Amino acid sequence: MKLSLLVIGKTTDKHVQVLINDYASRLSHYVPFSLDVIPELKSTKALTIDQQKAMEAELIRRQLQPGDHIVLLDELGTERRSVEFATWLGKRLAAGSRRIVFIVGGPYGFDAAIHQLAAEEISLSQMTFSHQLIRLLFVEQLYRACTIMRGEPYHHE
Repeated sequence: MKLSLLVIGKTTDKHVQVLINDYASRLSHYVPFSLDVIPELKSTKALTIDQQKAMEAELIRRQLQPGDHIVLLDELGTERRSVEFATWLGKRLAAGSRRIVFIVGGPYGFDAAIHQLAAEEISLSQMTFSHQLIRLLFVEQLYRACTIMRGEPYHHE
């Protein structure tokens, strides 16, 4: 079982990238993990929002593999506390999918075609965060979930 976080556009803040790398490294001690970056679209000023989302959807589809369990990180998804997320992740890992792919969409969210491909949608908060910070927050939550599943002292409740 492998976990993958698929994002559009590179992380531009060096300080945030250092923290993402730190949590990704910690996470890799528990489960194979990759952070896969789709290059940001160029010259989007001439595109409508729907055109941009459709183009991003095609780029996302190219990264997916048969048998992937696709989970969108979307503001309208299901919110879970960290312990609940750890329980959910443990069940998903035990379910036997070859890869769980968590996807952060572009600036305008996901095209309807990507929503249709998703098995689930998760929201990290009712608040809005930059795409840069969502990457960091989510990788930290994956790491936290793994420590919770192992009963390690990282998470306090």
